Amino acid sequence: MRKEVRFAGFGGQGVILAAFVLGRAVSVHTPMHATMTQSYGPEARGGSCEADVVVGDTEIDMPVVTRPDVLVLMSQEAAAKNRDGARAASLLLSDVDLVRLDDELAAKAISLPFTRAADALGRRIVANMVMLGAFTKASGMVPREAMEAALRETVKPSTRELNLKAFDAGVRL
Repeated sequence: MRKEVRFAGFGGQGVILAAFVLGRAVSVHTPMHATMTQSYGPEARGGSCEADVVVGDTEIDMPVVTRPDVLVLMSQEAAAKNRDGARAASLLLSDVDLVRLDDELAAKAISLPFTRAADALGRRIVANMVMLGAFTKASGMVPREAMEAALRETVKPSTRELNLKAFDAGVRL
């Protein structure tokens, strides 16, 4: 089994952190393997950002996502850049308030209010964790407990409770 996941958005949304948490959950808290790669524009905030995770039940010999099974879109630019991948993905998640999809993609996408849910928690910065909760539930790729354990180990202790609340909000979406 091999699953390719791409998280795409803009710098400052926590796309890379979300991918890191997924990779850690898989590689540390399950018997599966994972690799992660990332790319982003030269801007510190606001530029294009992608993070790819390849998950497999055997060692990953090619860590490159060529055709994502799961694609998460957190910005309009990410949607435009990943249009072909969106068509091919078996699971397409998008932030309903930040991404407008054409009719073909909208019909197959699960569009949820990641950023709005984070705003309701008082911190827009945790939209990535809302998204990760929704991803966990929708994909069934990794047990919720593994994701929560990886999240606890990854985020700063001072933000742990808020990130776990955001993750739970995403699961409930």
